[in-house]
Amino acid sequence: MVRLFGPLVGLFFAVALLWSFGNGAYVAITEPAAPTAEKLFHKHPKEVEFSFNGAFGKFDNQQLQRGFQVYKEVCSNCHSLKQVAFRNLADLGYSEPEVKAIAKQWATKAKTFDAKTGDAGERDNLPADHIPPVYYAGQGSPPDLSLITKARHEGSAYVYSLLTGYQDQPAELLKQFPDAKTPEGLHFNPYFANLNLAMPAPLTDGGVTYADGTKATVDQQAKDVAAFLTWTAEPKLDKRKQTGWAVLGFLLAATVLAYLAKKNVWADAH
Repeated sequence: MVRLFGPLVGLFFAVALLWSFGNGAYVAITEPAAPTAEKLFHKHPKEVEFSFNGAFGKFDNQQLQRGFQVYKEVCSNCHSLKQVAFRNLADLGYSEPEVKAIAKQWATKAKTFDAKTGDAGERDNLPADHIPPVYYAGQGSPPDLSLITKARHEGSAYVYSLLTGYQDQPAELLKQFPDAKTPEGLHFNPYFANLNLAMPAPLTDGGVTYADGTKATVDQQAKDVAAFLTWTAEPKLDKRKQTGWAVLGFLLAATVLAYLAKKNVWADAH
């Protein structure tokens, strides 16, 4: 009996699956989903050039230091960077004394706990410590930015586009979708998934003063912090590209040697 009903049960589920797929496809074709404001007015990230783009690209440490400054003076008020240790900043070109000073002067101190007494306290950060998490007192939960460029499509361009994309709602959007008006307390940005986000535009012209004299426009700050956040997500990007070229060179040489060996081994056969 089991041998008899087994194939029938399998056939039943196969037919049910095909019917469900066919019915779903028919409904999708004959009754397409109504257009939404998010679908029509959401924009893909802007085209932007970074020094690390492409197979031969690499990080610009001067730009990364400027991006770190933007994070420290602007973004760190709300967003954590808990996957990065202060000592990692040496990879950006900071000296050991500079790294120690950055850690010690960081606004949020490292937490301590005495297991014997049960007392909690604080101390100055050390280079070995990770950047302390931010405890945001406002509404919402700002994401940690350590891996943000890996968590978003076209991450570097997304961060740049979001930071430079704040604008008034288009009249056309409100005309087509009167109920889609940006709620009080939110801000319209076509590069954000649902068009409205709680974070106001964080960057302003001259909002930071770059030590290297670079003019701190909104565009420049956005590009610099996007580059820095790409580094936090992929700190070994340069070495990975170098290793990739070495591997390709090895494979090419091995292929040539294998071909010559084949020609030598089978020479008499031809």
